[in-house]
Amino acid sequence: MTVKEKKKQVVEEIKHKISESQAVILTDYRGLNVSQINDLRNRLSQEGIEYTVVKNTLTRIAAREAGFEDLKTLLDGPTAIAFSKEDPVAPAKILSGFAKENDKLEIKGGLLEGKILDMVQIKYLADLPTREVLLGRVVGGMQAPVYGMAYAMQGLLRKTVYALKAISELKEQEA
Repeated sequence: MTVKEKKKQVVEEIKHKISESQAVILTDYRGLNVSQINDLRNRLSQEGIEYTVVKNTLTRIAAREAGFEDLKTLLDGPTAIAFSKEDPVAPAKILSGFAKENDKLEIKGGLLEGKILDMVQIKYLADLPTREVLLGRVVGGMQAPVYGMAYAMQGLLRKTVYALKAISELKEQEA
């Protein structure tokens, strides 16, 4: 296989990964040693996220072919990309957490369901509660009115029972 064919194959792979991913986050890994990068890769792979060092030139071509030409603004300096096909929030959480522990990792920006995100938006995304917590809040919000109505009806029923009991006692006293 010639060098040109290998490059075309790499461009196709990156293009496919960008197109198939819900979230793509670009980082500058300069200053991290091999064990730190391996640690980061392990954390990401546990969530089904692929973390790959890429060549900027080939990634620019792949991004353009995939319809995300604006991604080229983030391709400056050493670049590694996290591709997440399943959970769009997980790579932001993991990379932000790792960046807090290792100040050498810099999040450049990314792509979320086709929209370009800057570093601030990715940090905001990372601060979101987990999907389970958000679903719990929605269910709790839906249950609250039902519980409130049941409690109010229970109170009315209790008052009615007390009133009937009082009437019953009055009739017994009269008899």
